Amino acid sequence: MTIYESDLPGVGKKYEVELEDGERLVIVTHNTGKREIYKKIEEDADSEKVFELSDRLARKIGTILEGAYFQPVQSERVETMLTDETFIEWYNLDPASELVGQTIAEAQIRERTGVSIVAIQRGEEVLAAPDPETTLAADDTLVVVGDRDDCRDFETLIGGDGGR
Repeated sequence: MTIYESDLPGVGKKYEVELEDGERLVIVTHNTGKREIYKKIEEDADSEKVFELSDRLARKIGTILEGAYFQPVQSERVETMLTDETFIEWYNLDPASELVGQTIAEAQIRERTGVSIVAIQRGEEVLAAPDPETTLAADDTLVVVGDRDDCRDFETLIGGDGGR
């Protein structure tokens, strides 16, 4: 996938995204925050306006597309990049993990790996911003924030092998 970026003096920025079928998605971000979405059937074709969004709505839809509200789980590991070096990842806590039955404080997760647990999904319940006294349970889905290496260290820790 190639993304072309160009300045639109006095207007804002234009991004053209090559889609898999050869079409192009054109996103014009105005200095006012407004976004216009166009579609081109091929590189040299005229653009057809699809829709327009306010800055606020575009940001909301952007977070939905990124998976901030719902992340489809197709594997054991889900990764969302916040910045070039910071990730939000989802991990299922294996029943054999040494962390099962420990509080977050007892497990010393931040000290051992550098990640912070920002939420726990336990069945239908979501524990947002769990405190250090929250006990980890088998099959919890742990949502953590950290850099790539810290997330890998956490993945190793929860793997049931006792960590590093």
